[in-house]
Amino acid sequence: MNPPAVLKRLLVVSGLLLPLLLAAILLGLSNGSTGSSLTAAFQVIFGQPEIDPTLSAIIWRIRLPRVLLAALVGATLSVGGLVFQALLRNPLAEPYILGISGGSAVGAIIGILLGLSAFPGVSLFAFIGSMATLVLILLMVSGQTILKRESLLLSGVMVNAFCAAVIMFLVSLTQDSRLHNILFWLMGDLSMSDARQVAILAATLLSVWILIFWFAHPMNLLLAGQEAAQSMGIHVKAVTVTLLIATSFMVSATVSHSGLLGFVGLVMPHLLRLLLGPDHRVLMPACVLGGGAYMVLCDLLARILPDQGEMPAGVITAMIGAPLFIFLM
Repeated sequence: MNPPAVLKRLLVVSGLLLPLLLAAILLGLSNGSTGSSLTAAFQVIFGQPEIDPTLSAIIWRIRLPRVLLAALVGATLSVGGLVFQALLRNPLAEPYILGISGGSAVGAIIGILLGLSAFPGVSLFAFIGSMATLVLILLMVSGQTILKRESLLLSGVMVNAFCAAVIMFLVSLTQDSRLHNILFWLMGDLSMSDARQVAILAATLLSVWILIFWFAHPMNLLLAGQEAAQSMGIHVKAVTVTLLIATSFMVSATVSHSGLLGFVGLVMPHLLRLLLGPDHRVLMPACVLGGGAYMVLCDLLARILPDQGEMPAGVITAMIGAPLFIFLM
């Protein structure tokens, strides 16, 4: 597909998905433990003077950072799943299943137990954990091609199981009040969002998204196989390593803020690929917008379904993603 046609499709897809994301964000802002009112959310957003100052503070200081964090996490995990599926040419690949999220969680929990701040302490440990996991997976398949699909996927599944065991070991060593927070965080917790940290995360992720979009065309060529991509001038190893490191970095950054949210990177790339086709130049921005909207709606369900309190967002994503994973298997 020539560049003008790609640009036209990109504008059309963005024009359809951006309103969906904005609608999801508006729903997220208008619903919460203090009640739900779409009209009140509109009034707060557009600065109506007669609105309750308490409700205004709740929407701007509590709900907005949480909704934006959910959008960033959903977008990142969706893009991560898209990249892994392209590199491995396997529809089951995604950060959670491959163990990248688990490695990030191990590093983040160690950071939490050491009493480090969320940023940069816990985020740095999460990145170290994800990179250690990635290196371990690559070492396990070092005697074969780096893109051997079955070997990488099985290695990732086993490393993920090992990370789960390490997580349970670390949790068993925790005896104080941090235990409940860690367990809730492990199930996917978006309630501890902070406006400043969300802004830093957004700036960080934007640069990674631009880098991945830059490699969208090489990812298209990789779908045809390594030999075909090399014959078209693609340095397969350089592209693969760059995308693996970039994806691991952005996934670890989100995991350190949100905990483990499984199957998001499995659901959205598949759905969007079915609707939009295989061109990553269109799919990558679509995953950002569609994945963000999907995660905001999942978090909204996690907040409004229980009669009292809320459930972890990871429960909702697993209830949707696990049956789909079984179906694909």
